[in-house]
Amino acid sequence: MKIAVIVEGPTETAFKPHLTAFLKARLADRMPRLDFVPQNGRIPKKDKLRRTVDNLLCGREPADAVIALTDVYTGTRDFQDAADAKAKMHGWVGQNNRFYPHVAQHDFEAWLLPYWDEIKRVAGSRRIAPSGPPEQVDHNQPPSHRIKEVFLAGSKGRAYSKVRDANRILQNKDLSIAAEACPELKSFLNTILTLSGGQPIP
Repeated sequence: MKIAVIVEGPTETAFKPHLTAFLKARLADRMPRLDFVPQNGRIPKKDKLRRTVDNLLCGREPADAVIALTDVYTGTRDFQDAADAKAKMHGWVGQNNRFYPHVAQHDFEAWLLPYWDEIKRVAGSRRIAPSGPPEQVDHNQPPSHRIKEVFLAGSKGRAYSKVRDANRILQNKDLSIAAEACPELKSFLNTILTLSGGQPIP
């Protein structure tokens, strides 16, 4: 099984080794080949997304399935919420039973919030975690902005680096902890598990 995963950029690519470790523990000899396809900042829209998906499914080394993973918060108002983003991506690609749109709401860093103690440790901060479910943290100040503030105010005195610090926060962490707190992450993981013949997370 080869699965192409269209992602926005290097932050999501840094997530790949942690995703791979999570899947290997559950899939053993059914582990799929995951090809992350970064898009320089955001997932393409409309006909460009359809062409990208078609090329991945029908190219020289075709994928068996394509997942598109976007943030809801893209710096624009393209998407109202996760359901709207998935519906629009489905509409842009058209009828294709090998395409699976998924969303980080409001951005990828929502999936880091369940590891707040580690965020504080890496940043050198004592700030309390944002209240409420991680994927419901305010659209106007999404999780990435909250984490940037923690780093800037922390004792380490440095800015948050998406690639470096996301990797450090997730190091040796069980993704099932974040999946329990983040329904969109659980849905993304379950798509890969199901496509690979594994058991989805209940």
